[in-house]
Amino acid sequence: MIALVASAGGLAAVSRVLGDLPERFGASVLVLIHQAPDRVSELVALLARVSALPVVAGEHGRRLEPGRVVVVPPGTHLLVTPTLETALIASGAAPPSRPSADLLLTSLAVSVGRRAVAVVLSGGGHDGATGATAIHVLGGRVLATDEATSEAFGMPQATIEREGVIDQVLPLGDMAAALASVASTPA
Repeated sequence: MIALVASAGGLAAVSRVLGDLPERFGASVLVLIHQAPDRVSELVALLARVSALPVVAGEHGRRLEPGRVVVVPPGTHLLVTPTLETALIASGAAPPSRPSADLLLTSLAVSVGRRAVAVVLSGGGHDGATGATAIHVLGGRVLATDEATSEAFGMPQATIEREGVIDQVLPLGDMAAALASVASTPA
């Protein structure tokens, strides 16, 4: 189970990673990009154009399946349940970051443990660092983009600076190959 989390510069970063993943990718992929809660999102349509994998909007109770991309809709936080279904909760209009990468990654860590992979891509702030730490503590893997290929380096940097949490810091162009390798390796 792979979660791609991002904010500023996230559409380009996520598009690049999804566009580079093979058609027969054996893991579920969750995509979270910070968005205003009242925004009408075009993320599913935009990402479907570049991905060989089917891309769908997150829905309450949707079962996560290998080889499918689930996009967190605006105005909600998405959690992963122990039964590998998604749970949506209203995010509200006020900060902190929404949807919350920390909530998604922490729920993923608790639900799937060693099978969880956090990928922290371009974005400002520090959302995702705590959730990535939870993934690491519960045996999963944490990857982040390097500064040179992050449009905004805040989110990756906050995660990288957590001592012992990061498994790999990679250029954006190498991320899909690393994920394909991780997805083909048993947890």
